[in-house]
Formats: sequence, C-alpha cells, structure tokens
Amino acid sequence: QIVGSMLLLSSFTAAAVYHPVPLMHAAGPSFARSATRMAVAEPVAEGTEWAGAETWSAAFKEPDAVFPIERVKEILPHRYPFLLVDKVIEFEAGKRAVGVKKVTANEEFFNGHFPSRPIMPGVLQVEAMAQVGGIVALQEPITDGKGDFFFAGVNNVKWRRPVVPGDTLVMEMVLTAFKAKFGLVKMKGIAYVDGQKVVEGDFQFAMVK
Repeated sequence: QIVGSMLLLSSFTAAAVYHPVPLMHAAGPSFARSATRMAVAEPVAEGTEWAGAETWSAAFKEPDAVFPIERVKEILPHRYPFLLVDKVIEFEAGKRAVGVKKVTANEEFFNGHFPSRPIMPGVLQVEAMAQVGGIVALQEPITDGKGDFFFAGVNNVKWRRPVVPGDTLVMEMVLTAFKAKFGLVKMKGIAYVDGQKVVEGDFQFAMVK
C-alpha cells in the first residue's frame, strides 16, 4: 500500500455540467512502434515498398478531443511542468474518462530521471492518472468544481513496463465509489502504451473546501 502526502488535485473554478457523450474509439495504428524504430534504424531493403510520411501520419491518426487542453486547464489547477494530461478523448459524466499524455524527450523530469536512460517516474504516471480522475471528480454530478481534491491513498499499484520518450500514455479512470457526506472519491485506474498495460491501481481522493 502506498499512502502519499496530501497532494493538490483540484481547482476553485466551477465546472460546467457535461452530459455523457458517445464513446469514441481511436483506430489503432497499423504499424507497431518496434516497426517504426526498425524503419529508422536500418536502410530499407531492396524491393521493399516505401510507406512515406503521409501513410505513417494516417496510421498514427488520433481521435478528436472531447476536452482539448484549453478545457482541461479550466477544470484542473495544474500547470507546467505538472499538468500531465494533454487532452481527454472519452468522457462519461460522473463515471469515467480517458485521457492522453504524450511523453516527449523535452519533459523536465528526464533531466534527472535518468540522463543516460530516460524513464518517466512511476509516481508521475500515477499523478497523471489522478489528474484524469480529477476530470471526472471536479465536474457535475460529482461536485460543482469548488474546493480542492487531495490524494488520500493509492493501493495495489503495479507497473508493467517503462514509459519512455516517444510513448503516448493513454489513461482510463473509473469512479467506483463516492461518499458525498465525507467528500471521498474512489477510482480504479489503468494506463496503456501501444495497447500494452503499463500501470494500474486503486485511488482514493478527499475533498477539502
């Protein structure tokens, strides 16, 4: 069990009511990441068809954002370098959300973790997931967005593989319990890179007004 210090999660900005939207699903790229690296690392064999930038770009096409970064910043108080959600691509009010974090080589934390082998710290992966949870918890019908949400506990966290520069972290947070009287929210989270599970865990947040 990992019980962290009380960390700021919410804003004082009132959030508008969002009704459940149709779920959107991104078509997975037809080329694996390993294939991408192979194409860059080795010359194309004679007779191999050249795909070109347009084909690769179409393969990496992403779904439209339900909440673009501008809306994310209206809901969450976090800012660079600790705003770890670039956009939300699925959202069901009061229930769940799917958020995306594109991990680039320019992330501040890679300067020290680690210079010779950059890996996104596991605790920041958990923080990014918590922020996706905030997208659900800081809007109606859970709350009116007024007040602050803090970590109250993180349990059963498991990491499956490193997250490195160039990865796209796709995170899903599902609300499992809400006790309005005590201001407690429980969620289950899971995150993927290229369809492979990288981290999962159970979250608990407390609201402070």
